[in-house]
Amino acid sequence: MTLQRLFLSLWLLFLAPLALAQAQGPDQVVYHISDTASQALGGLRNIKNHLDTDPGARITVVTHAQGVDFLMLDAKDRNGNPYAITVEELVQRGVKFEVCEITLKNRSLKREQFIPEASFTPSGVVRVTKLQRQGYAYLKP
Repeated sequence: MTLQRLFLSLWLLFLAPLALAQAQGPDQVVYHISDTASQALGGLRNIKNHLDTDPGARITVVTHAQGVDFLMLDAKDRNGNPYAITVEELVQRGVKFEVCEITLKNRSLKREQFIPEASFTPSGVVRVTKLQRQGYAYLKP
């Protein structure tokens, strides 16, 4: 009887939380980028590392203001490398990239100026809020 209690105690302490985490499904994360110059390169690197460690994670990147710039056609990082290559690789791994339509209006930008991997959302900040309410963890690189 004592051995049974020991195994039950060990299961409750160590295995039950693991089983519960697996039952809840994959991690869901929203990365929020509002400034390409200071966040995009590091954010893309963080997302790659995130997926390398947790390939099942569901990741959505929401951009607005100056953060949309890395999703524009021909955008390059400070090293001269096209952002589109990294974005395309991440999309193939299931990452979604969303551009705020309010930003498009305020900056007189058009959808045609963005890479095909970008999708659009009416409001970046509203989208971030809704994703958080759906259980997404919030990360701002």
